[in-house]
Amino acid sequence: MPHDHDDFAMEPVRGLPEQPPEGETILWQGAPNGWALAKEALMIRWVMGYFVLLGAWRFGTVVDLVGWGEALRVSSPFLILGLIVCTVLIIIAYVMAKATVYTVTNRRIAMRIGAALTVTLNLPYQWIASADLKRGGGGTGTIALTLLGDTQLSYLVCWPHVRPWRLAKMQPALRCIPEADRVAELISLNARTRVEEVLSQRQSSTDSATVAAE
Repeated sequence: MPHDHDDFAMEPVRGLPEQPPEGETILWQGAPNGWALAKEALMIRWVMGYFVLLGAWRFGTVVDLVGWGEALRVSSPFLILGLIVCTVLIIIAYVMAKATVYTVTNRRIAMRIGAALTVTLNLPYQWIASADLKRGGGGTGTIALTLLGDTQLSYLVCWPHVRPWRLAKMQPALRCIPEADRVAELISLNARTRVEEVLSQRQSSTDSATVAAE
């Protein structure tokens, strides 16, 4: 289950709310690339394009009336406002990235997320049905996790660390991470191994119970 993370408590291990139990090994830790997060999650290119279109529309509507110089002057506030908004979005993206730690172990995926409200999601491999890799630009990629059964997480609490627009069945995601191909391979290999271990332990327990009953 997801665990609330106390901002004022010292992390015994970076990105984790407690020491890993015996037998658990951290295989990889990372965080989103701030610029990639600004482009993919905060849609900074679309935002800037919107303000450019506003400026172009304003310029086109007045240039025949007041001339080029005055038209540029009255349309430039849209571009300036766009630059301000995009700068704020970039800062937000880098703050989000800095506050995030993704951890892949041989037993689970942990996601310490949130700049204002910080939570840690612990996702054992037994909860994960699949991990889908989407490659992005600049060598980054996003790994979206499909959860089994009735496991429910809040889209708003986890955003932007989610697969976009999957509201009905939210998919937590390792967003815009470097080395995405290698991390996806680590997850695939260790998830398979861990599930096999759990199934083997359950089978052994069932066999022991059957022998005891006989």
